[in-house]
Amino acid sequence: MIKAAFRALGDVTSPDFRSILWKAIGLALLLFVLILAGVEALFWFLTFVPWPWLETILALGAGLGLLVAFFFLMAPVTAMFAGLYLDTVAEKVERKHYPLATPGKAQPALKSILLAVQFGLLVLLVNVLALPLIFTGFGAIALVLVNAYLLSREYFEMAAMRVMAVDDAREFRKAHALDVFVAGLIPTLLALVPVLNLVVPLFATSYFVHLFRSVRGSSA
Repeated sequence: MIKAAFRALGDVTSPDFRSILWKAIGLALLLFVLILAGVEALFWFLTFVPWPWLETILALGAGLGLLVAFFFLMAPVTAMFAGLYLDTVAEKVERKHYPLATPGKAQPALKSILLAVQFGLLVLLVNVLALPLIFTGFGAIALVLVNAYLLSREYFEMAAMRVMAVDDAREFRKAHALDVFVAGLIPTLLALVPVLNLVVPLFATSYFVHLFRSVRGSSA
């Protein structure tokens, strides 16, 4: 797991990944700005009240909510477009680190995008519904654990589907569910760090390709 993380870090910072890195950062910023704009518009609508003092209180609460959202929604938001470049990243990782292994096969572009968007929306919905729990003692921990499970499941299965049928990939992930979940804590926690969270999708893609290859090799 730690070895996979360091390998992924080396991949992300290597010249071969530089163009993908800038695309990932740009997409993450654009998508997150759009999400925040939508949330802010919703807050503005909900805080439109006839009493100025109440409007001020609600506006402050909305601002605090946006700040919290920035940290805890970054992971699910960026997960939405993982499918846009997962196969490109996975192919580079496989060619560089696993030249003798069976190469993966890219999913059809439309299928990859639909799977990523569908899952990203699911993760986003779960996080939005759980955001009020942030203000409880257990809420932040619960969100981290939920995101670790959801994101690890997505990235690991997407990596596995390059060399396995969809059902086989899911069964393989279930057979190693605990290891995959624990591995998901690393990108989930990185997603809470400003600036670093912009490259989490790219890092997570490489990371879980390495993890899948490692787990599959040890299971063979």
